[in-house]
Amino acid sequence: MKWKTVIRMLTICLIMAVGYWGTVSSAAAEDAASPVSTSVVVKPDPSGMATGGTADVIGVTSGAPTAEDMQRMGANEPLAVKLADVIGHNRIAMNVMWTLICGFLVMFMQLGFAFAETGFTQAKNAGHTMAMNFMIYALGLLGYWICGFAIQMGGVGGIASLGGGNVLNQEVSITLFGKSFGLFGAKGFFLSGDTYDVVVFTIFLFQMVFMDTTATIPTGAMAERWTFKSFVVYGFFISGIVYPLYANWVWGGGWLSQLGKMFGLGHGLVDFAGSSVVHMTGGVAALAGAMVLGPRLGKYRSDGTPNALPGHHIPMAIAGCFILAFGWFGFNAGSSLAGGDLRIGVVAANTMLASAAAAFSSMVYMWMRYGKPDISMIANGFLAGLVAITAPCAFVNSVSAVIIGAIAGILLCIGIFFVERVMKVDDPVGAISVHGLNGAWGVLALGLFADGTYGDNYNGIAGPVRGLFYGDISQFLAQIIGVLTNAVFVFVVMYLFFRILDKVIPIRVMEEMEFAGLDQSEVAVMAYPDFSIRNKAFR
Repeated sequence: MKWKTVIRMLTICLIMAVGYWGTVSSAAAEDAASPVSTSVVVKPDPSGMATGGTADVIGVTSGAPTAEDMQRMGANEPLAVKLADVIGHNRIAMNVMWTLICGFLVMFMQLGFAFAETGFTQAKNAGHTMAMNFMIYALGLLGYWICGFAIQMGGVGGIASLGGGNVLNQEVSITLFGKSFGLFGAKGFFLSGDTYDVVVFTIFLFQMVFMDTTATIPTGAMAERWTFKSFVVYGFFISGIVYPLYANWVWGGGWLSQLGKMFGLGHGLVDFAGSSVVHMTGGVAALAGAMVLGPRLGKYRSDGTPNALPGHHIPMAIAGCFILAFGWFGFNAGSSLAGGDLRIGVVAANTMLASAAAAFSSMVYMWMRYGKPDISMIANGFLAGLVAITAPCAFVNSVSAVIIGAIAGILLCIGIFFVERVMKVDDPVGAISVHGLNGAWGVLALGLFADGTYGDNYNGIAGPVRGLFYGDISQFLAQIIGVLTNAVFVFVVMYLFFRILDKVIPIRVMEEMEFAGLDQSEVAVMAYPDFSIRNKAFR
């Protein structure tokens, strides 16, 4: 009988460690005693909190720990403590592994951006566009390692799901109206000192690949006329200063995340996976850069009407969009930072649904408005849906996800034509509308559609996250403040940066280089070597 006792003890230790005590309802007891079987009412579990329990432990058949079990437990306290320690360690290890794997998926998105941007631009600049997408990874990583991570996460105070990071405890704040406004972190420069820690390094990797997504967005909007040397300076600036500052305000314990505690505005700004932090920041920076850079040669006629400059490899661009969609599962579901948070199933499904709805609405819009579906618009609509669902993915139901995606697809089409025809800003890949416009929409959508089934204690506020349509107007107000802050802060800083940089290192290539293509002149290698022969013959 000893083996049965051991199994029972192990089971009890596991239950105590994860903090869940199974109970048998009186109704269930009555059903068991009754000779007549009655149907069991099954309720959905949108938060994942009620899924998993005693019956899911291997070897357990039924029931909760008995009084006798607890007495045996007390007699074997050293074993219980040891088992609890092992179980706790394994829980954190699972979350660390989940976070790292999702970070690897997000890193793979860089290939998707490279394919999409290169395919949507001209053949003579394919090597240059690829080079920017490749090197922004290296530049951004180094800039973020030097100071970006410290500015963003240096005052976050630890990540509970990862079991550590408490050494990141220095947030620089100012006091206004009797409230403390966190501005930036001051711990973790070069990942040195006591930030040499497994959890800190895990957080660094995951947050770095998010930053890199932001940094690569302007490479599409500014493609085909951007000098590579000025691009290098930009890479360090956005990864080391601009992105980390706004990210701190939202994810690092800064003032936007504390709007709930300070002013009673919902849970403060809520952005689960980065519609504003990542995508809107990149899109607004792209707008500022494209405005300073000016349009490509031949983009606009003398009367101001735009010319089409078609991308050279649409299949490559479409492949890039699918790669991005695949990596997006790591982007959104990984932002739980916990493989044990079963809400990740809802997050992943919502992500898929929104992208499909956006691709469909883009197709219908273009078909109805212009007579034919446009595959480039459909592909960008697909991405727009992913961008829009990134903030609310954990807080909405499937119907809302489809609505959010469908609106994003239409906004994408309208936005691209507005930027090109009204603002006269040349964006070769539609990055401003995909990421900037729909990043803003995603943040606002959370403030509308969050259904109150998830988010208890998010940003330190008790209770789940609810949007305007579910009774909390204050959450919507917090989302509006977040969008306006991003638009003003990022645009002003990046516009001034590009203006000043242009005085020091010209950001636009010479006209003859732009006409011939940037591959040979800027990065020394042509993506299509035979293009130079065709170009010389044309000239």
